[in-house]
Amino acid sequence: MARKEMVRGFSQGMGTGGRVRLRTLSNLRWLAIAGQSAALFLVYFALGYSLPILYCAIAIAVSAALNSLLAVRYPPAHRLTNREATFYLAFDVLQLAALLYLTGGIANPFALMFVAPVVIAAATLNLGNVLILAFIAFASVSLIAIVHKPLPWPTGEALLLPQLYQAGIWTALVIGIGFTSVYAWRIASESARMSAGLAATQLALSREHRLAALGALATAAAHELGTPLGTIAVVARELERALVAGGRAENSAEVEDVRLLRAQAERCRTIIARLANPEEAMLGATARLPLGALLDDIAAPHRGDDLEIRVTITPPISTSEGGDYAVPQVWRAPELLHGLGNIIENAADFATTLVAVTATWDAQFLFIRVTDDGPGFAPEIFDTLGEPYITSRPGHNALGESDMGPVGALDQHEGMGLGFFIAKILLEQTGGVVKAANPPGGGAEVSIRWPRGVIDGPQPPAQSEAPG
Repeated sequence: MARKEMVRGFSQGMGTGGRVRLRTLSNLRWLAIAGQSAALFLVYFALGYSLPILYCAIAIAVSAALNSLLAVRYPPAHRLTNREATFYLAFDVLQLAALLYLTGGIANPFALMFVAPVVIAAATLNLGNVLILAFIAFASVSLIAIVHKPLPWPTGEALLLPQLYQAGIWTALVIGIGFTSVYAWRIASESARMSAGLAATQLALSREHRLAALGALATAAAHELGTPLGTIAVVARELERALVAGGRAENSAEVEDVRLLRAQAERCRTIIARLANPEEAMLGATARLPLGALLDDIAAPHRGDDLEIRVTITPPISTSEGGDYAVPQVWRAPELLHGLGNIIENAADFATTLVAVTATWDAQFLFIRVTDDGPGFAPEIFDTLGEPYITSRPGHNALGESDMGPVGALDQHEGMGLGFFIAKILLEQTGGVVKAANPPGGGAEVSIRWPRGVIDGPQPPAQSEAPG
């Protein structure tokens, strides 16, 4: 379902504008201006045919003036919206209609050029704007078929085409404009849908490859780091004994620091053991905890003396709907533990004094929200939040820039921008929908929503599920 929404969003984006560069239309208009000028010069000066050269020159000059004005007003790479592109193409249709009105109407062989702007619109714009432009072209063809100046011809002579033949020309132009525009629009639509599907598939495959690469990296890191961490633990234990034997008090700062070092090394070894043996991390059928106990268990490793992590469980206010409002019993799935753990850890890294973890539920959904009193998400990364290597931490980001995020106590903590990406992927695999925001009161907020029965149902959440 998530992939379908991605394709739909991409297709809608393709149809709402931004596909035509101003430079493209300007170059085509300059080409038309050159061709129109050459035709007028040849007919009037080389062949000596009589025509209102001044009015024709004015029509061409207006088109050149528009091109010059747009070149000054916008950069060449400016992408036109559907409305802007429709307006400029409609101008081209009307300018061509004015020239043909002055030079014989649809009897002029260059009446075929009415097809060009409509086909360009059909290949680049949405259906509504194509229909608008086609209507303008039909109206222009019909008008100059009835009202027009004589076709340029040698002085003293006149070329009078039979009415039936002129009606045939009008019919051919109308059918040609209609058929070519519908054909071009259909081909362009099919191409856009295929491009959208290909882009969505490549994006999904890229995300899966990144996640698989991270899993392989974690296994390799677990293998390589096991021995040095064991050495650290042994050295820390010996150092603790030496300090105590040397007369240090059991509760002295030095002894406490060494014990903390040993405890953290043991914790690292435990985490690495789980990463190295993911199949052993899968929990049995009885591995469920009440929602509050699960969140306390996840938050415990990140609590500190200068940081409070407050877990709050808010039962539903009303029980009138007859649903099951007992505290949910949630599966301790590895994806859920690691995903929520990463989000709480990120909040703890940026928080000043408090991280609030609140949970509630109703008959349809289960909600968890993690907020902190830190600086919040950096505005420049908000659109790409959840992608790999996008971070608010000082040091790294996707563009290779530095110092994007908050400064101060975090200056020495550089991040790769993978924590939120991994958390989002893992929680989406459990069926959750993850959203990030900067609440009005300050700080950052990450909210997750699961349909009831996904993580608290009779069966543990499947890894292949995705929010839909």
